[in-house]
Amino acid sequence: MKQILQSLQTGATALIDVPTPVALANSLACRTCTSLVSAGTERMLVEFGRGGLLSKVRQQPDKVREVLSKVRTDGLMATVDAVRSKLDQPLPLGYCNVGRVMALGAGVDGFEVGDRVVSNGKHAEVVVVPRNLCARIPDAVDDESAAFTVLAAIGLQGVRLAAPTLGESVVVTGLGLIGLITVQLLRANGCRVLGIDMNPARLEFARQFGAEVVDLSRGEDPHSAAEAFSRGRGVDAVILTASTASSEPVSQAAKMCRKRGRIVLVGVTGLELSRADFYEKELSFQVSCSYGPGRYDPDYEEKGQDYPVGFVRWTEQRNFEAALDLMASGALDMRPLVSHRFDIDDAPKAYDLLASKEPSLGILIRYPAADDAAAQERLAARSVRLADESSTPLTKASAGGASLAVIGAGNYAGRVLIPALKAAGGQIHTVVSGSGVTAVHHGKRAGAEFAATDAQTAIDDPAVNSVVVATRHDSHARYVLAALRAGKHVFVEKPLCLTLNELAEIESQLAASANLLLMVGFNRRFAPQVVRMKSLLESVGEPKSFIMTVNAGAIPPEHWTQDVQVGGGRIVGEGCHFIDLLRHLAGSPIVRHEAVSLGRHPALAVASDKTTIILQFADGSVGTIHYLANGHKGFPKERLEVFCAGRVLQLDNFRRMRGWGWPGFSRMNLWRQDKGQAACARAFVEAIRSAGAAPIPVGELLEVARVSIELQGAADGYPPTAAEEQRHRPFA
Repeated sequence: MKQILQSLQTGATALIDVPTPVALANSLACRTCTSLVSAGTERMLVEFGRGGLLSKVRQQPDKVREVLSKVRTDGLMATVDAVRSKLDQPLPLGYCNVGRVMALGAGVDGFEVGDRVVSNGKHAEVVVVPRNLCARIPDAVDDESAAFTVLAAIGLQGVRLAAPTLGESVVVTGLGLIGLITVQLLRANGCRVLGIDMNPARLEFARQFGAEVVDLSRGEDPHSAAEAFSRGRGVDAVILTASTASSEPVSQAAKMCRKRGRIVLVGVTGLELSRADFYEKELSFQVSCSYGPGRYDPDYEEKGQDYPVGFVRWTEQRNFEAALDLMASGALDMRPLVSHRFDIDDAPKAYDLLASKEPSLGILIRYPAADDAAAQERLAARSVRLADESSTPLTKASAGGASLAVIGAGNYAGRVLIPALKAAGGQIHTVVSGSGVTAVHHGKRAGAEFAATDAQTAIDDPAVNSVVVATRHDSHARYVLAALRAGKHVFVEKPLCLTLNELAEIESQLAASANLLLMVGFNRRFAPQVVRMKSLLESVGEPKSFIMTVNAGAIPPEHWTQDVQVGGGRIVGEGCHFIDLLRHLAGSPIVRHEAVSLGRHPALAVASDKTTIILQFADGSVGTIHYLANGHKGFPKERLEVFCAGRVLQLDNFRRMRGWGWPGFSRMNLWRQDKGQAACARAFVEAIRSAGAAPIPVGELLEVARVSIELQGAADGYPPTAAEEQRHRPFA
C-alpha cells in the first residue's frame, strides 16, 4: 500500500510502498477513501523539516538542553549518532482519515466490516486505528465533509472548555480551519462571534458563517472592535486558534475580556503573560488538549477502556460523534472550506502547496477504490520487496551463515541492533514492524530483501535461519517459542520473557530444539572494558563485592514499560541487564536474592523502579544493584565498582575504567561509549556461522530470567511462592 512520509532532516515528503498493517486487539483496519491535510500542524512539520540545523535548534530549546546533557554523560560521538538517528526517522503524516472498515481486531464491538468511519488515521491507503478513536459516519455526511471531523473535535473541545452560554459574545483569534470551524460551533451554540485574522479570504468565510470580523491586515484595532462588539462590557470568552510564537494574542485576549472572562488556547502561541492583565479581571486561562478527554491516555486509546458516560460525558470519540451529528444537521458546513484536492499519487504536490505562499485552506487527499482483484490483493499484502527486482533472492545457503528476520523496528533495533548485526556479517532478510513504516526504513538501510507486518510469515520463511526479536516485552516469549518451533536460531532483546510460566515453556522447548542457539541481548558483558575487568577478576580466587549504581531515569507510570502485563516492570525490562552483568563477572550461580524498594509515599506512583537488589553467589561473592529512577539525568547512568583482595575496579558509564592495586593495570578509557552491542551481535552471528557454542550459556540466560522475574515480584510487593521464599530468605 501507499503511505505519505516526511523526513525530519530535510522536510522532503515522499509516497512510499509499505506493507499493509494488521488489525490489532481493540483496533480497526480501514481502507482509506479520503484524508485531510491539517494545514496548521502539518505545515509546521514541513517547515521544521525544511529548516536548517540552526532553525531546528531555535525551535526546540528543550531538546538542545537534553542533547548537551547527553554529551556530558555519554560523550559527543554517541550523542551525535543518537541525534542523527532521530532526524533520520521517517514521520508518518496525517490524522484526519475517512475510510471503510476492512477488519476488526479482537475485542472490538460496535463496528462492522464495511462501515464508513472517521478516525485519526494517517495518510495511507490502509490504517489501523484504536476503536475509541473511530466514529461511524451518518449517511447524510459525505466523505469530504467527514474528513474535517477530527479538526472539528479539536475546536469542539475548546468550545466545551470555554463553556459559552446562549447569547454570550465570544472572540475567535486565528481563522484557519479550526478557527472557522470554531466560529460555526459557537454560532450553533447561540453565541455572537467576533473573528480576528489578517487574511481577507478567511475573514469572508467567517462573515458567511455569521461572525463579525476584525481585519488586522487593514490596521483595525481588535481591542476597540471587541469593546464595541460587547456593548462596552468586554467579551465573555476568547478562543485562541492561532499559530504564532508571539504572546500578543494572549495579551490581546486579556484586554478584550470582561471581568472573570475565559480564555482558552487551542492553537499555539507564546505564553509570556502579564499578571496585571489577568489579576485585575480575575480571568481564567486554560489550554485545550486536542480532541478531548482520553487523549494520550493509553488505557483509553490503546486498551479501549472507555470512560463512563455518567462521569465523562464528552470523550474523544463522543466529540467525533457530536461533530458528525452537527454536520448531518447542517449546523456545520465543511464544503466551503475545501480549497484543493489531490490524488494520493500526487500527494507530494499537496505539501509543496502547503509550504508555498499560494493560498490554501482545506487540502484533501483522494484514494483509489479497491474495486478489482489486483487492487484488493495489493492492499492485502503484508510484505513488500525492498531489494532490486534483478537481484537473486536469498536462501539459507547464499546467506552465508546468519539469514535474519528482525521482528520489531523501533528506535533501538533500527539505530543499534540491525546495523550491528549487519556489520557482523549477518544478512538481514526481512524486517517486521507493526505499521510497516519503520520496517521499510530500516530494511532499506540494512539492504534487506523484504519489509513486512506479518511476523509469523517471516519466521516460517525457509530462507530465514535466525530470528531477532526486538518488540514490546509482552510478545518476546511468544516470538521466541514460535521461532524455536520453526527450527530457527533466536536472538531476543532483553527480557527473555515476563513470567515464570513463559520461562518454563521456553526451557521445555529448548530441550526439544537440539542444535538451536538462544541468545539474549545482554550486551554489557561483551563491552571491551567489561572483558578486561573479567580477565582481571579471574586472577582473584576469593569472593568479590560488586556495587552497581544505575541512574535509570524517570519514566511516567502510565508508560508501557511500567505496565507489568506489557513491559514487565523496569527490573524485568532493564534491571536484568545488570543482574546478568554481575552474574557474568562473578562466574558463579546466584543462590539468594532480595529486593528492597522505597516505601509507599503519596509522591511515588511507582516504587519498584527505585529498588536496591542484593545478590549472593555460590562462591561467596555479593552484588548490590541500586536501580534508581529518582536521580538527576545529568548524572552518569551506570557505575560499577568491584572490591576484592585489597584491590578496586571502577567503571564509569562504559567510557572510563580505573584500577587501584592491580599489577600492570591502572586505567582503560575510551574515546566513545561502548556498551558491547557490536560485539554481542558479532558473537551471535559468528556462533551461527561456525555452528559453535552459544555465546552465553543457556543455563545462565534462564537463571537471570528467573531471578529478574522473582525480584520484580518482590519489588512490586507480590507474595512469593514457596520456592521463591527459599531463594528470597533474608540475608543474615
